[in-house]
Amino acid sequence: MSKSKAQENYIDWVRDAHAMEKQAETMLTKMADRLEHYPLLQRRIQEHIVETQGQQKLVQDVLDRLDTSHSVIKDVAAKATAMGQSLSGMFVSDEVVKGGISGYVFEHFEIACYSALIVAAEAVGDLQGAQTFRTIKVQEEQMAKWLEENLPEVTQRYLALLENPDVDASR
Repeated sequence: MSKSKAQENYIDWVRDAHAMEKQAETMLTKMADRLEHYPLLQRRIQEHIVETQGQQKLVQDVLDRLDTSHSVIKDVAAKATAMGQSLSGMFVSDEVVKGGISGYVFEHFEIACYSALIVAAEAVGDLQGAQTFRTIKVQEEQMAKWLEENLPEVTQRYLALLENPDVDASR
């Protein structure tokens, strides 16, 4: 693969990462808004929303440095996808558990994307971009670990709340 093809792919992947972070913010915000009975999960998701917004800025800084822009079309498509995912979750009674599982899977998707971006950045000589993606990857790994450690408790709480007919356990 020639350097120019590698550079083109790298830029496309950075744009994809920007759209991915927009999607993550939308999904996390919709979920956090509906977690009244899960304050620990809600608080961690709100913290990750702030991290995600910072990640968007870091990825945008890489795009700006590469003298390119993020793809508005990809960002809009990502937001629409995230909106559809969050809306579909509103109509299932076990939304909190399925949302936790989906979040865990999505974090690992992001980890894989940033792993590839690190290699691509190094291949095209963008060492600053590689360092940026390492920083973001660590945050995604921390969130995935948190979800892995806390999803059992969330599931137990959900199951316990199901027994109370006056409580919407999904919230």
